[in-house]
Amino acid sequence: MGTRTRAYRGGELVDEGFPLDQLSEHLDDPETVVWADLTSPSWDQLEVLREELGLHELAVEDALAMHQRPKLDHYDTHLFLSCHVVDFHPDNGGLDEHELDAFIGDRWLITVHREEAPEIDEVLARWDRNVALARNGVTFLLYGLLDVVVDGYFETVDRFDVYYDAVSEGIFEERPIDPRRQREWFRSRQALVRFHRLAMPLREVVSSLMRREQDLIPRAMYPYFQDVYDHVLRVTESTDALRDLVGTIVETNISLRDYRQNQVMKKVTSWAAIVAVPTLITGFYGMNVPYPGFAATWGVWISVLLMLSLSVLLYVVFRRKDWL
Repeated sequence: MGTRTRAYRGGELVDEGFPLDQLSEHLDDPETVVWADLTSPSWDQLEVLREELGLHELAVEDALAMHQRPKLDHYDTHLFLSCHVVDFHPDNGGLDEHELDAFIGDRWLITVHREEAPEIDEVLARWDRNVALARNGVTFLLYGLLDVVVDGYFETVDRFDVYYDAVSEGIFEERPIDPRRQREWFRSRQALVRFHRLAMPLREVVSSLMRREQDLIPRAMYPYFQDVYDHVLRVTESTDALRDLVGTIVETNISLRDYRQNQVMKKVTSWAAIVAVPTLITGFYGMNVPYPGFAATWGVWISVLLMLSLSVLLYVVFRRKDWL
């Protein structure tokens, strides 16, 4: 378990690393905005926050249970946001996902996650780089959080894009595809579907924050949230395009597999037809009854000539038809 805290006044950092039970003391100043980050929090820690900030019990249960779908819940005194940080691994086709929850109040933001999240360090770096925007309080902190999450989605889309470019080239290789690679492709397809399910609801989350009738976002921060919303749209459109690409790859792979099987069957059938000619002739001359050329040298030469000439003729015909 780990806890990080910060307090801002007038957009400037005035305190950090203070205990959770001092949140209310900082909030006594109406100009102060506080942030707290909890890694694998216990019920006691969230109970302290619930008493300090008036968190709704259902939101606390969601934060403890994790495995929530991306959503934005509205309560009387605060909002509850659930989203996911994702990372795609092209080497094995797997998708890592970590849930990131946030309690959002008028002057406080509480982030909760089960595992260590390096993305929080990036969030802090962005907050520190935009001191002027920090005067917008919690909405600025929330913007920095969502911006980092969505930027991670862009990186994931790029990894998927590069991965499926390699897959597209691989299906045209002449040698059979290794079953391990096929399992990897299947896992990557499952990962893409899962990623789409995590990214798509985030569009509604950001849209809900931006609704002007709710007056949640100040005018100064609205363009920044609009930028995040546009990025989410691009991510979802990219995932839709990738899903279409994956469907095309699967269909192409099946078509190529059938084509290669037909090619093999044509070659096998052609060689079988060529081999059938000498088999037929030697079988005819192997009968224990008199036949033209029976017990004569010229009969042997005739049979050999027939086998060679017909076999060569069939080979030439099949070669012209590209069956061999």
